[in-house]
Amino acid sequence: MVQSRRNRASERSQSNDQRHKQAKQGHQEPQEQRKPTGRIGRKPAPPQADSTLLKADTFTNAPKVSRRTLTKEEREEIAKQEQTQRQEEQRLALMADKGPLARWWIKVQHSPDKVSLGMSIIALGVVYGDIGTSPLYTAQTFISGQGGLGNVDRSAVLGMLSLVFWSITLITTVKYVLIALRVDNNGEGGIFALYSLIRKYGAWLTIPAMLGGAAFLADSVLTPAVSISSAVEGLKTIPAFAPVFSMNPNLALTITAVIIVALFAVQSRGTESIGKIFGVVMLTWFTFLAIVGMVSLSNDWSVFAALNPVYGVRFLFSSHNLAGIALMGTVFLSTTGAEALYSDMGHVGRGNIYFTWPFIKVALVLNYFGQGAWMLRNQHNAAYANVEGLNPFFDMLNPDVRYVAVTLSVAAGIIASQALISGAFTIVSEATGINWMPHLQVRYPSRTRGQLYIPVVNTVLCVAVLSVLMLFRDSEHISAAYGLALTVTMINSTILLSVYLHHHHHHLFSIAFCVLFIAVETMFFVSSAAKFLHGGWFTMLLTMLILLIMVTWNDGTKIERLQRRHMRPTDFLPALDKLHGDFRIPYYSDNIVYLTSDTEMKRLDTDIFFSIFADHPKRARAWWAVSVETTDQPFTREYSVENFGTNYIYRVRIRIGFKVSQSIPAYIHQVMHDLSRTGELPQQKSAYPKIDADPDIGTIRYVLVHKALMPESNISTREALSLRMKYAIRHLVGSPIKWFGLAPYNPQIEVQPLFVTTRRPPRLRRETVKANDARRGSGAGAGSVVGAGGKIEVKIADSSANPGVSAGLAKLAAEKPAAEKAAAEKAAVEKAVEKHTEASAASGTGKTSSPHNADKTAKKPGKTAAEQSAEKSAAAAPKNRRGETDGKA
Repeated sequence: MVQSRRNRASERSQSNDQRHKQAKQGHQEPQEQRKPTGRIGRKPAPPQADSTLLKADTFTNAPKVSRRTLTKEEREEIAKQEQTQRQEEQRLALMADKGPLARWWIKVQHSPDKVSLGMSIIALGVVYGDIGTSPLYTAQTFISGQGGLGNVDRSAVLGMLSLVFWSITLITTVKYVLIALRVDNNGEGGIFALYSLIRKYGAWLTIPAMLGGAAFLADSVLTPAVSISSAVEGLKTIPAFAPVFSMNPNLALTITAVIIVALFAVQSRGTESIGKIFGVVMLTWFTFLAIVGMVSLSNDWSVFAALNPVYGVRFLFSSHNLAGIALMGTVFLSTTGAEALYSDMGHVGRGNIYFTWPFIKVALVLNYFGQGAWMLRNQHNAAYANVEGLNPFFDMLNPDVRYVAVTLSVAAGIIASQALISGAFTIVSEATGINWMPHLQVRYPSRTRGQLYIPVVNTVLCVAVLSVLMLFRDSEHISAAYGLALTVTMINSTILLSVYLHHHHHHLFSIAFCVLFIAVETMFFVSSAAKFLHGGWFTMLLTMLILLIMVTWNDGTKIERLQRRHMRPTDFLPALDKLHGDFRIPYYSDNIVYLTSDTEMKRLDTDIFFSIFADHPKRARAWWAVSVETTDQPFTREYSVENFGTNYIYRVRIRIGFKVSQSIPAYIHQVMHDLSRTGELPQQKSAYPKIDADPDIGTIRYVLVHKALMPESNISTREALSLRMKYAIRHLVGSPIKWFGLAPYNPQIEVQPLFVTTRRPPRLRRETVKANDARRGSGAGAGSVVGAGGKIEVKIADSSANPGVSAGLAKLAAEKPAAEKAAAEKAAVEKAVEKHTEASAASGTGKTSSPHNADKTAKKPGKTAAEQSAEKSAAAAPKNRRGETDGKA
C-alpha cells in the first residue's frame, strides 16, 4: 500500500511537470485528451491553474536577479574610476624622470598614504570641524578664569599661548598625527581598531578599550549640542538680530534643534557628498582664521616668544595664575577633536590627513597668537574692563567683519558636529566587529568602505543630542559637562598605544611615550573633574550606560560560545540521510534555509542540526545553511557551495560588496537555479502559486535560530543578567530578518535552549502507595478509604491540615490484613442473602426481606460487624420487577 501511494505521488508529480512544460511552450492539449492524474476517477486540474501559476509574478512582483553581475550605474562608476586611475598612472609616469622629489611623490601615491585633492577637501570638512571651532571659546574661557582682562598681563598671555601651542603639538601632532595614524587596522582608525591589533597581548586590555570607546561615544552626544548651540547664540551679537532674540528667548534653542535634525537627516547621503560642501566651508573658515590672526599680529610679533615651553610651565605653577591647575582644563579645549581625527581616518585616508594638517595647525596657531596680541594691547583699555563674557575672537575683529565671522562660526559649529558623528559610526562598527555591540545594519553610501552610515546609531544619537539640548537649554550649561569624557578616552588610548609600541620592538620609546602623555592627560582629567557637579555627571552617566551595553554584550557572547559547537560531515550526514529517505514523515518544506554567521564551509552548526530534529523532524528535499560575508570591494557578487557529496544538504557562502543591496532571497533563488541546471540539485516543481513567483523551485522556508537561557544553567547571577540584557538589546535594535529582506516570506524564528553548563538536581526517591481502612471522608485533609472488589485505595488530601496524618497512615498500613478479611466475609454474606431471597420467592410467599427485617437480622447476636453491614446493604438494594434484588450490594 505504501508503495502504491509512492507510485501515485510520482505519477502526479510527473504529470504536473509535463503540464508546466507544455504551458511554457504554448502547446497545451485539449482537456478531453489529457490523461487523468492521481487516483482513478479524480478529475484533472482545470486548465486555468497553470496559466495562473505562470502569471503569479505579475501580481507579487517578487525580486529576481538579472543576467548581469553589475548594474548600469555600477559599470559606469567602475569605468570612471578606471579612467581616473589610468590618467593618474600616465601623469605619474611623466613625472618619473623629473628627479628624486617626483619619484618620492610617485611612491607616496602607490602607498596607503596616497593623497588626492578631492579627498583632502573632504578631510577638511569631516575631520577638522571640532578642533577648528576651539578658537571661538578657548581664549574667552581663559580670561573668565583669570578674573577679567585686567588681570591678564604679559606673563599670563605668553604662558597661556605656550601651553596651547605645546598641547596642540604634543597631543594632536605627535601623538595622533605622527604615531596613532601609523597604527591602523586595514585603513581604519580609532580606539577599537587599535585594540583589535593588540588584544592578543592580554585580556586586561579590554578594560581601557571599552572605557575609552564608551567615553568617546558619550562625548559624541555633547559635541553637536555645544558646538551648534554656541554658534547659533553668536547671532545675538549682531545688532540687526539682537531685538528678535530678545523678544523670543527660545528662538536660539529652536534654531539649534532644527539644525541638529537637518544634520542627522543628511547622514544617509554619506560623508563624501556632504564632505565636499563642508570641506569648502572649512577651507574658507581656516583661511579666515589665519588672515584675521595675522592682521592682529601685525602690531606685535613678540608674542611668538611663547613658543618657548618655559613660559607655560612657569605660569602654570606661579601664584599669579588665579585659575590654578584648572587652567589645564581651559588649555584642553584647544585639543578637542584630536581623537576624532584618529577615528575618522577610515573616512578620508591617512595621506589626506598628513597633507592637510600642517595648514590646519598654522591657521590655528596664527589665530591663537593673534588673540594673544590683542589681549596685550587692550589689557589696560577701560572699555573692556567690566565687559562680561568678553570674547577676544570677535572683539579683535572690525565690526563690519563680525557679520562674516558669526556666519562662518555657525557653519563651523555644524561641521564640528559632523566629525564626531562620523567618528561615532566608525567606533560602533568596530565594536560590532569585536562583538562588543549588537550587529547592526550598516550602509555604505560612498565609494569607500570607510564612509559608512548606521541608521540605528544615527537615530539614537539624534534623540540623545536633542535630549541634551532640552535638558541644559543653552551652551553655557552644556559646556560645563563638555570635555571630561574626552580626557578619559585620551588616557586609555595612550595606554593602548604604549602596549602596541612595546610589542613592536620600541621598548624604551614606549615607556617614554607612556610616561609623558599619561602625565599630561592626567592633568587634563584632574582639571576637568571640577566640571563634574556642574554637568560633568551627565557625560559620566552616558559613559557608564554605554559601557554597560558593551560589557553585557561581551559577556553574553562569551557564554553563548561555550555551548556553540560544530559537527563534521561524518557526524551529521548519517542522520540527515536517514531523515531524507524516511517517507513516513511528510515534507516540512521543499527547501529549508538557515542563516548562520559561521563562514566555514566544511562543517555544520549544531544549532542547525538540532533545529532539524527538534520536536517533529523537519524533513525537506534540501537543507541549506547560508552565510553572508561583506567584502572590502564595493560591487562584489560571488557565492560558493559545498554539498558534502549529497543532493540534499548544501553549505552556501555568499560574498557581496559593501555597496551591494543584501537581497538574500533573490540570490538564494539564483543559487538554486544554478545548481538545478548543473544537476547538483534535483528538479523541483511547484504545483501551486507562491509569493516568490518561481514555479521551477519548490517551497522555501527561512529559519533563524535564537538562544534562550534555561533554569538549569549553571551560571552566576551576573552572567544570567548579561544574557537577558543581551537578548533584550537584540530585540530593540532590529533583526536580520529586515536586513536581509526576509520579512515578506514569513520566516520562522526558533528558540533553542542555552544550557551552557548545567547543575544536576538531586535524584527523586520513589515511595510505595500505602492503603488502610480509614474512615471514609474523615476530617478535611486526613484522607479517605474506598473499597471495591477487595481492593482498597487511599486518597490523601492536604496533610498540612492535620498533623496526625503521618501517624494515621502508619496505622492504616498495619490494619491492611484485617480489612482484606472483612471484605471477604462481606462478599460471603452478600451471597447468602441473595440465596435466601431467591428461596423465599420460590416458596410463593411473595415477600422480600424488608429493611426492618434486615435490620433485625443484623442485630442478632454472634454476627460480626462486617456481616451486619452486608445484611443491611442487601436489604437496601434495589429490586427488579418480580420484587427480587439485583444481587448487588
